[in-house]
Amino acid sequence: MQIILEVPDRLGEKLHALGDRLPEALVSVALVEDRALQELTSPETIPYQDDRQIVELLASQPSPEVILAIRPTPALQARMSELLDRHKSGTLSRSEEVELDRYLLLEHWVRLAKAHAYKRLQTAA
Repeated sequence: MQIILEVPDRLGEKLHALGDRLPEALVSVALVEDRALQELTSPETIPYQDDRQIVELLASQPSPEVILAIRPTPALQARMSELLDRHKSGTLSRSEEVELDRYLLLEHWVRLAKAHAYKRLQTAA
């Protein structure tokens, strides 16, 4: 099966830099595929709106299940989509670019925490 993804230039550059390690990175992503699909359909979520909330939650050393239930609020999802669309069209202001970078970093933190949580669940099983 062939899947074609469109990614932002910054991510594309990072993926390109992986070179021969890209397949390894994709295999790591595939390992959490089933869990990610379950998360998308799970009614139990912990919404977050900003980086302060995520830092506080992660600093509380929550269970893996709590970490896997973390989701952005609909308002945050809408704002990120708007910023990504404007980034693609080249109409972002400097302050919006900073805001988008902050949201992308926030998303990265959550993904790292979820990958770690999933590993902990696999190890415990």
